[in-house]
Amino acid sequence: MARRPALPSSSAAQEERNGGSRPKQARHRQRDAARSTARSVDVREWASGIRLSGFAAIMLSLVVLGTWVLVPTVGTYLDQRQRIAALQDAVQVTEDQISALEQERVRWDDPAYITTQARERLYYVKPGEVVYLVDNDLDPADLPPEQREVSDEIEERPADWMPQLLRSITGTGLAKTAVEAPAR
Repeated sequence: MARRPALPSSSAAQEERNGGSRPKQARHRQRDAARSTARSVDVREWASGIRLSGFAAIMLSLVVLGTWVLVPTVGTYLDQRQRIAALQDAVQVTEDQISALEQERVRWDDPAYITTQARERLYYVKPGEVVYLVDNDLDPADLPPEQREVSDEIEERPADWMPQLLRSITGTGLAKTAVEAPAR
């Protein structure tokens, strides 16, 4: 890639003819203008240096065409793979639920399990048995403390929240509850 020689400007040719008799200010302005044009890029000069053969043009157009055709296809493929994975997860969850329900059905085929459930849930008894129901049979120390009233004042808490979080988690795990959570 050879560069084309720049044509001398008419003012530079005139200065040479005059023997350099231009004032200093004009020479400084011309030098500053030459520096600014030297920094700018001449697009025509750059583009004229690019040589593109017919084979390279055909190959470039094939690459662009192939990209234009394949990108939507690859996007569709990835979208379908994500949908398949989501459906497989849903099928696995459903199969787990089915197996849990089948185990529950097998339990209900056992007469001892049915008797136990009738006694616990419905308070059924066999003839001659006496059942005593005791309310508030928990130790007073095991009962949760009464909730305090909510104050109207705003309190500022310390900014160190991590120890409080750990205390809350360990306290929750070690707490004795008075009421069992309802079964789902």
